[in-house]
Amino acid sequence: MPTEIVVLTVGFMVGFYMAWNIGANDVANSMASAVGAKAITLRQAIFIAGILNIVGAAFIGSHVTDTIRKGIVSPDVMSDPHIALLGALSALLAASLWVSFATWRSLPVSTTHSIVGAMVGFGIAMGGVSVIHWPVLGAVVASWVISPVFSLIIGFVMFKLIVRAVLSKPDPYVIALKRAPWFISITVFIIAMSFLFKTPLGKNLALSTPAAALISLIIALSLGFLGRRLIVYKLDEEKKLRLGAEAIFRRIQIGTSCYVALAQGANDVANAIGPLAVIYFLVKKGTIGATVPVPFFLLLFGGVGIALGISMGGARVIQTVGSRITTLSNTRGFSVDFSAATTVLVASKLGLPVSTTHAAVGGVLGVGMARGFEAVNFSIIFKIMLYWVLTVPIAAITCVGIFKFLAWLF
Repeated sequence: MPTEIVVLTVGFMVGFYMAWNIGANDVANSMASAVGAKAITLRQAIFIAGILNIVGAAFIGSHVTDTIRKGIVSPDVMSDPHIALLGALSALLAASLWVSFATWRSLPVSTTHSIVGAMVGFGIAMGGVSVIHWPVLGAVVASWVISPVFSLIIGFVMFKLIVRAVLSKPDPYVIALKRAPWFISITVFIIAMSFLFKTPLGKNLALSTPAAALISLIIALSLGFLGRRLIVYKLDEEKKLRLGAEAIFRRIQIGTSCYVALAQGANDVANAIGPLAVIYFLVKKGTIGATVPVPFFLLLFGGVGIALGISMGGARVIQTVGSRITTLSNTRGFSVDFSAATTVLVASKLGLPVSTTHAAVGGVLGVGMARGFEAVNFSIIFKIMLYWVLTVPIAAITCVGIFKFLAWLF
């Protein structure tokens, strides 16, 4: 059997494995706060996230991917098709193994940074440190601080605002119901703006910022008042008495978690399918350009892999983010989702590097600290941050070893 066919077959297997790992680890970004706050059960979260990730990956996922992920290494090292083939396969496998290990340890890591680290290793193996674009790598390092700190501050402020405006009032349920349209509207506004700027489908629409803001505002106000009517319609008397204001934020939080799951499938599928698309086109055409189109069947292939990863391995990281850092209620869970979505949107618009994984953890930390430092499990926070820092170097070293082995084998 020709070498290229062997590499393509292995590439599909490793690409599926990477997609599986994305599902198992990144699902915590969207569903951890909802499960931690008991807005939905773990089984419901896995089902919802699985469906929305397939839809996000297949229908609004990346249709074109950078050949050199995030511009991290010089394109010169990919000029030889055979070397590019082995490099893409090595990067996929190295990133998959690291994310898999982190998932086994129940810790959330950035799958994007895993691929970046693997590409750094491939670049160094081929051309030494001079082929690495160090400013791009420096931006990745900066995101270890920017994303969680932004999200921590926003989550802290939002939860304090809810306490002041709702929970500290004599009848929190009545006040929460009265102010629900505004909480829903501001959340939908952020989500709509994020969708228009952050998803590949939104980018293809190429709307200007004022046009996107106007469309988002109209959608936000409409859904704000419609959402209040639905909450009133759906809530029964027993839940009103038992949960009070938390019952209202519980409904809002389910909506925000669904958005993050949809966007996650759309954005993260490229981490698994991007390198696979490079392998696919190298075998099929013998060459690749600066960017590579991603066929629909590959997006669907990645989406199914992500969904299976969620169903088979998603529980571990969800439980870490949702319940081991701090105790979450529905108002705190809402604050986490709001802070993560806002951080990703604002930082992206400012051109700052962000990670949804880091933003989600930062938001949980922020609402925990709003209750005092004693409410936060800092030992688990230390472990999570250690894994963030280790992601790039370990993925890089692993990729060097795999690439050397494959180059010897083929």
